[in-house]
Amino acid sequence: MKKVLIDINHPAHVHLFRHFIAEMKSRGYEVIVTAKNVDSITNLLKLYDINYISTGRKKDHILKKYLYEFFHLIKVLSIVIHRRVDYGIGVSMVLPIVSRLTPMKSFALDDDDLAATPIFGKFTSYADVILNPIALSHEKRGSRQLFHPSYHELAYLHPNRFVPDTNVLSEIGLKPGEPFFVLRFNAFKAHHDAGAQGLTTDQKIEIINFLKYFGRIFITTEREIEPVLKSYQLPVSPEKIHTLLYYATLFIGDSQTMTSEAALLGTPAVKLNSFAGRLSIPNELEHTYKLCYSFLPQNFEAMMHMIKELILNNDLKAEWRIRKEAMLADKVDLTSFLTALVINYPFSVANSKPDIAFQ
Repeated sequence: MKKVLIDINHPAHVHLFRHFIAEMKSRGYEVIVTAKNVDSITNLLKLYDINYISTGRKKDHILKKYLYEFFHLIKVLSIVIHRRVDYGIGVSMVLPIVSRLTPMKSFALDDDDLAATPIFGKFTSYADVILNPIALSHEKRGSRQLFHPSYHELAYLHPNRFVPDTNVLSEIGLKPGEPFFVLRFNAFKAHHDAGAQGLTTDQKIEIINFLKYFGRIFITTEREIEPVLKSYQLPVSPEKIHTLLYYATLFIGDSQTMTSEAALLGTPAVKLNSFAGRLSIPNELEHTYKLCYSFLPQNFEAMMHMIKELILNNDLKAEWRIRKEAMLADKVDLTSFLTALVINYPFSVANSKPDIAFQ
């Protein structure tokens, strides 16, 4: 029996790989999951009944982050050696290094531009297969690079994988079609977020004071919410957020991932942060598919103008549904792509079309 190890370093990675884990198990692979000991990660793993091995608790201080990564590397290296792992896959800096020290073959997923995460990009360059969305095809990261026609979020939000649950709406007293808004505020604590800015508390209040006349407001945040916003805090568990995003009238925030998730679900998404206009995948969603809008911190007034314009569009969701379908026509179910890639390796990489097995 072949063994595959998945390294989880962020709550979004649980969603990214949970269907892949099930697919690999169904094909007779032994699946080993390593994960950071962070409540938002471990709670989701428990929710989806995914057994995992803890690699320790992540830290906010930059020096402690790298110290953690060293012990993370040692832990994964030990597991790979003792359990004779065949394949390692993840959005992970340690798996490519481990694959240089052992017979394990590594698959490194990365959907960020090198300019935004140069250190992460450097480590993933050691992987046996470097997997990037085709939106990053202008960046060359070595001869072992493979581009996929998808987004990380389509591993779990592609229609093959995601069906919205109307029961989630009734849980919070909403009816289908009732207008409401989801807001997401980031903590900007990642190593690549140094110096990054999002929405200020005053700006969040201004957005809320405008939106409250048009529908209910639900806020989700990474860290402790500001007391003045507490009454809007999201009253449902995190795994249900995608249903709320699907049915929401509008998404607004300063979060990269959730902006993309909303856009891919066909909900107009508006964000403000220091990364606006700098990243290839959000730019593709904005300019090619017109599913979202991004603004730099100094352009808050322009952001408010866009929010007001969208709110007054009575055909908003119908228009975005058409735009979403145009995007999906160009993209594939990433879980199917990854499953075919690994089970057919190395022939899948030689042919550079691992998704063909699922057509």
